[in-house]
Amino acid sequence: MIVIPAIDLKDGKCVRLVQGKKEAVTIYSDDPVSTARHWAALGAKLLHVVDLDGAFDGIQKNLDVIIAIRRAVDIGIEIGGGIRDMDRIDALLNAGLDRVVLGTAVVEKQELVEKACKKFPGRILIGIDAKDGWVAVRGWQEVTDIKAVSLAEDMMDKGVAGIIYTDISRDGMLSGPNLDAVQEMVNAVNLPVIASGGIKTIDDIRTLMGVKGLWGAITGKAIYSGSLDLKKAIELTSEISPSS
Repeated sequence: MIVIPAIDLKDGKCVRLVQGKKEAVTIYSDDPVSTARHWAALGAKLLHVVDLDGAFDGIQKNLDVIIAIRRAVDIGIEIGGGIRDMDRIDALLNAGLDRVVLGTAVVEKQELVEKACKKFPGRILIGIDAKDGWVAVRGWQEVTDIKAVSLAEDMMDKGVAGIIYTDISRDGMLSGPNLDAVQEMVNAVNLPVIASGGIKTIDDIRTLMGVKGLWGAITGKAIYSGSLDLKKAIELTSEISPSS
């Protein structure tokens, strides 16, 4: 299992939200580029970057910062938030980002998902954000009547490279991951699944390593608050080879 540090961008700053609520924001750094370098120096192989302004408004507003992060680190970067048309996907991938994450578009523009996967095989992830098992969209502001697992199953034949599954109720709460929901998602699809939400300590990392088939885990608030040592988490997960 790979441990992936998150960098959430709002107004050009590195922030964290509580349960995705834009009014519940904590600013951790005015320099996201230095933050990215720091996580890379600790051994991160992949960064999860989210344009929160884009997620809320549908228009990315942190592109300059995203490009600066890309130029600053020599590790993989996946980017999500406000990516809802092919022009934006083209621009991001052609700018050197490794993978894009589609969220709201997965619900509202499934034809875009198929088109993007055909044009950029292996580089399109889908973000499924759920509240009590139901999919939420538009920066988690709207909860749909679509079950998270059902949406994941529908994506199986679209060519997506993987699923990022976030439990909104756990995100930013440092309350521990929703293991049952994560395992259910992993069992439902034959795709790499990345879990997000609730990680607080190294024990949570150990627990997630016990979820059979889980590809990765995203951590945000825990590494910014200091309750989780990213370097130790990466070392722990690196002790076991992918084939084990």
